[in-house]
Amino acid sequence: MQTKPFRIGTRGSPLALAQAHETRKRLMEAHGLPEEMFEIVILSTQGDRVQDRALAAIGGKGLFTAELEEQLADGRLDLAVHSSKDMPTLLPQGLYISAFLPREDVRDAFVGKAAPTLMDLPSGAVVGSASLRRQALIRRLRPDLNVTIFRGQVDTRLRKLAEGEADATLLAMAGLNRLGKADVATEVLDPESFPPAPAQGAICIESRLGDKRTDDLVSAINDPVTWTAVSCERGFLATLDGSCRTPIAGLAKVEGGHISFHGMILTPDGSRFHEIRAEGKASEAAAIGRTAGETIRSRAGSGFFADWT
Repeated sequence: MQTKPFRIGTRGSPLALAQAHETRKRLMEAHGLPEEMFEIVILSTQGDRVQDRALAAIGGKGLFTAELEEQLADGRLDLAVHSSKDMPTLLPQGLYISAFLPREDVRDAFVGKAAPTLMDLPSGAVVGSASLRRQALIRRLRPDLNVTIFRGQVDTRLRKLAEGEADATLLAMAGLNRLGKADVATEVLDPESFPPAPAQGAICIESRLGDKRTDDLVSAINDPVTWTAVSCERGFLATLDGSCRTPIAGLAKVEGGHISFHGMILTPDGSRFHEIRAEGKASEAAAIGRTAGETIRSRAGSGFFADWT
């Protein structure tokens, strides 16, 4: 019988901690275990420490996971909790995604100071965002706006907005919900015209391959619908070498045994984009995502991707 606490690794931001606490709560309820059986271990990542540059300039998504993965690999952690959209598609050897929690709202939230909606902003208004996908989608819909790099935790970005560094910003609705800040959103963007990042709104658990004790623990809280949808979206992302350097959007919906997928790739300036839709058996979710990625890459042609660098 397990006597030592399971060690749950997480970043230290309020949102990351909320996600870790949700994971612990679900594990406690699923197994009837007390809180002291789960120790939350907080680590600082390079992505947290470097806030003055775009992620693409300092290495991309792995900046939010590397320190956690190092301690997970050597046994100092039993599992790590991540925002799924921060996860690289290629994980370190010996580690894998073992579970997804039930998905939150997938949509992006617009937080407007100068206007309540993106389309109501006056020409020349400044929108702050650190996401290349959001930046490209904003420029696609409103090429007359000025888009600037806006990094930091949710509260940091809201403070920057209040202090006048921008007229508006965009945040994930899921994060606002988890932090109890949904009321700051002045508009929730339609995922058809403003599609989310692949895996947005989903919390994932990363474990060591072959760690049956942890596998048995987390399998009880895995959500099969989220697993299927995110497998499709990450398949799309992996085929396109998705990183923080690439504006890629993708959303899969699962209904019974059927899955439908909508993907989009854009040039960073938003002037050109390609969309794709695919559907099929939910059991083939990852393959459907990969095929959609291969198809849209072929349609776009090699010249399209030159703009990404």
